[in-house]
Amino acid sequence: MQNNLLKSGSFLFFVFSFACAYSQDSLHMENTNVLSGVIVDGDTIFLASIEEVYIFPRHRFSSRRDMRRYERLIRNVKRAYPYAIIASETLEDIAMHTVSMKNEKERKKYIKEREKELFDKYEDELKKLTITQGKILIKLIDRETGDTSYDLVKELRGSFSAFFWQTLARIFGSNLKSEFDPHGEDKLLNEIVILIEAGQL
Repeated sequence: MQNNLLKSGSFLFFVFSFACAYSQDSLHMENTNVLSGVIVDGDTIFLASIEEVYIFPRHRFSSRRDMRRYERLIRNVKRAYPYAIIASETLEDIAMHTVSMKNEKERKKYIKEREKELFDKYEDELKKLTITQGKILIKLIDRETGDTSYDLVKELRGSFSAFFWQTLARIFGSNLKSEFDPHGEDKLLNEIVILIEAGQL
């Protein structure tokens, strides 16, 4: 029963350097790697770019239960996050393809085709999401697209569809109007996503 909300095709669609002040030289090493360097007062200093690392305050848990809850949140975010990225990329692609379409009929036809394509590709995977993961996905879609799932449904399919899906979502304890609040209730969720994006989780 908990997966009923995610079994519907329509819902599936929406729920989806270092600047130098000195002259640079190239240093050729025996292994044929080319490294950048600068000469400063006769000394050669290697230059290398490193990936950005994010450091957040260490989480202190009052109990093992709290620690397990945090670990479970990480697992749930990792499960839902890829679908939020798919939703964001798909919406960008749809916007790019529909901007030059001549009429609304042509636009709706294209959107319906893309919806079916997503349905066929991801239906089985999304059915396996839990209600908690579905709620996280709704939040992450807002984070990645800048629009709530409700707004996306309304824009692409109309007010009635948005009302229908919102009503259904509420029955299952979800809310398509959920907004991502990185500085408030979703601060921990945001930290986890940032660490996932940086490859630190």
